[in-house]
This record gives sequence, structure tokens and C-alpha cells, in this order.
Amino acid sequence: MKLFKTLIIVTLLSTSVFSQQKKNPIMIKKVEKSEAEWKKELTPQEYFVLRQKGTDAPGEHGYTNHFEKGTYLCGACGLQLFKSGSKYESHCGWPSFDDAIEGTVNYIRDISHGMIRTEIVCASCDSHLGHIFDDGPKDTTGKRYCVNTSSIKFIKAKN
Repeated sequence: MKLFKTLIIVTLLSTSVFSQQKKNPIMIKKVEKSEAEWKKELTPQEYFVLRQKGTDAPGEHGYTNHFEKGTYLCGACGLQLFKSGSKYESHCGWPSFDDAIEGTVNYIRDISHGMIRTEIVCASCDSHLGHIFDDGPKDTTGKRYCVNTSSIKFIKAKN
């Protein structure tokens, strides 16, 4: 009887754990290059932002006020990161999204510059994209992915 109860408990626990796992995890191919290779492929500004964790100057340039339909890709490796439907005007001076494509962005605690923030990096090549904050649109995710223009590329949607 004790063995039967143990089997039932184990079965219930394992069913609960497995049901919470995603059915189809997204497999991201890792891109690994030397810093010399990145430096050769990227512009100096892209290298500064993507590989050295730099920041673009804020402003209305680049993709900050860009709202065409399409997809935003990692500027280093081309991984699709954000869909245009998640982009919104945050008036912060950088392109802002309220969500990333599932599994394409990793989150890293950042305590640099006397602040505690969460850095966002490409899940494929570990390039710096920007930071995520909890001051996004309340009617969607509440998140603001604050992204450097130099860290992304845009591909227009085909009609």
C-alpha cells in the first residue's frame, strides 16, 4: 500500500512538472566567432554596441521612429528578434518593443554604471541589444525592450 501511494505521488508530481514544460522548445543555433571576425564584419558603431556593450546616442534617428511592418533581426548574426507588431513609441529615444520573439533573447543582470538593470542579448551570438524595463504598455506585457538601433536590422514584410 505504501508503495502504491508513493507511485501515485511520483506520477502526479512528474505529470505536473512535465505539463509546465513547453511542448516545442525553440532551438537556437549558437554563432561563435572571434572578436577579430566580428570586428571585420561589423561597422565600428555596430561593434561598439553589439560586442562591447556600448549604447547609441538617444534620438529620433535610426529605428526609433520606424514603424513599417516586418521583422527586426540581430545586427550581428541575423536571428529574428522582434516583430514589428511589438514595436511602440515610448519617447525614450531608442527603439522600444513590448515583447521579443520567444527564445531569441537572453536576460543578464547588469550592475554596471551604478544601476541594477537587466541586459538583453541575442540568444544566438550573445551580442548586446540593450536593456529591458518594467515601464512598458500596461495593456500588453508591461515590458519595454529598449534596443539600440545599431544592434538590429530590419526586413520589410512581403505583402
